[in-house]
Amino acid sequence: MTDLAKEQHDAADSHDVKLTPFNLIRYVASIALLCFSIAIVGALMFTGNTRVAQDANPWVAIIVCAIAIIWLSMIEGQQASLVGLPPVDPDLYKDSHPITYKNAALAFKGDNLDRYLMGRQFMVLLVVFVINQCSSPLDPTVDVLGLPNGVKFVFLDIGLASIIFTCILGQLTSQVNASHQMIDYINTYFALFTLYVAMTVEFSGVMHSSYLIQNVLSAISGKPIQSNEPPKTGFTFAFFWGRVIMSLAILGFCLAVTLVALFNGDTSVSVKYPSISPGLAVFLLFFFMSVVGMLEAMQIAFFAVAKLPADQRGTSIFGKKTCDLLFAGNGQNLPGFMIGRQLTVVCSFFLVGSFTSLTIVPGEGNNIFGVSDGAQAFLNYGFQGAVITTILASISWQLAASAYPIAFLNNPVTYILLCVALFLEFTGLCAGAWVLARIQKRVMGFQYDEVYVGTPEDRIENDHPDKEFPSDVGHLTGGGFMGHAVGSHDALDGPLPHSKDALEAKRRSMDALEA
Repeated sequence: MTDLAKEQHDAADSHDVKLTPFNLIRYVASIALLCFSIAIVGALMFTGNTRVAQDANPWVAIIVCAIAIIWLSMIEGQQASLVGLPPVDPDLYKDSHPITYKNAALAFKGDNLDRYLMGRQFMVLLVVFVINQCSSPLDPTVDVLGLPNGVKFVFLDIGLASIIFTCILGQLTSQVNASHQMIDYINTYFALFTLYVAMTVEFSGVMHSSYLIQNVLSAISGKPIQSNEPPKTGFTFAFFWGRVIMSLAILGFCLAVTLVALFNGDTSVSVKYPSISPGLAVFLLFFFMSVVGMLEAMQIAFFAVAKLPADQRGTSIFGKKTCDLLFAGNGQNLPGFMIGRQLTVVCSFFLVGSFTSLTIVPGEGNNIFGVSDGAQAFLNYGFQGAVITTILASISWQLAASAYPIAFLNNPVTYILLCVALFLEFTGLCAGAWVLARIQKRVMGFQYDEVYVGTPEDRIENDHPDKEFPSDVGHLTGGGFMGHAVGSHDALDGPLPHSKDALEAKRRSMDALEA
């Protein structure tokens, strides 16, 4: 065996999930569930009983849904890559992966990584809402493959089928690979295109009200916002805050449209479930948005405290219970939470989509706020929900958690949601993502990052130590986004050294413990 082959074998052995009888059962069941979900949603589309299938035709719905899933997988995988690579010297992969280098050169310039993450967050919501419009039934009573009403209710009305294939195909498979194959994953022009789109979305200013929240949290917490760029002055200052004001206006309009439609009974949820009163519909909308917000905040808080000593991770009964459960053993419950969290978040996204998509027929004189028929047709798709959810149920909570991670840990709701997420992961609903990730890895020829740039310790010994990136309030690349070091085999093995002396000291300490 050559040195390279041995290195690749060792890398695979350290990262790959071991195949046990229990895991095998979960993999088979999950893949079977995925196939059933795809079949039932495809059949639903051919009944013309989804928004896109009805407005266009079933084939358009299938094609749009497939494109959305593929793009979502790149958005999710690219995030894992771009937030993990900043500490690594790009010269190490400049020649072997020129497109990855182009991605890094753009994303790591100034505060572009924060801008990318802001735009990317909206893109995720927008794409998921598109999938929802392609795959969710308009009329839950329509027959699909002769299935019993109970099965249709669970898989189509609640949306389990769409949730399963969105999570497995569009998110978890790419995240599994990109988390340890960052360099290979974004070495495509598709990734570079996605990066430019995310940057353009952020530049548009639609999400800029999030920056106002960022500044407010910074002022309240007394912690400065880290920036790699000089303070804004003159036109740059005016242009920035002008977009903040525009974003606030857009957010206000989206909220007004959604609330008026809910109170008038002009949303999809009112048509599907007429027994839900307008007041209850409004409550449920904000309830599901709060669930999304808590799960987004928990991700940030968990990673933010992962490197802290155990006695500093929680200061209340529930805080300690949360940390004891989350960091049990070698921290295996942390990735388990991330999988269960993904299921819960996507489920909430689909439910929010039902509350924000409108059912007003254009041209009948009932257009909301008297907008044009074209504008009403656009609002009927519910994309205003993506704006509301991104700002109020995602980014705002992430920023708050980056400022006050311990406060979120001490919240009893955090412990409850952690238990729910771990249970969902235990069921193995999305275990098939590991199988598909292995297939994707082989087909695409992905290699683990350490094959190209070594482990963090290797880079220190070769005079290419990783750079340190502080995590401060409101800095979206901090906390939960930074993940683990490139080539590291354990995300919870304590702070990584950044010099040869520190590396040697750590090794002596570990040798002493083993002795």
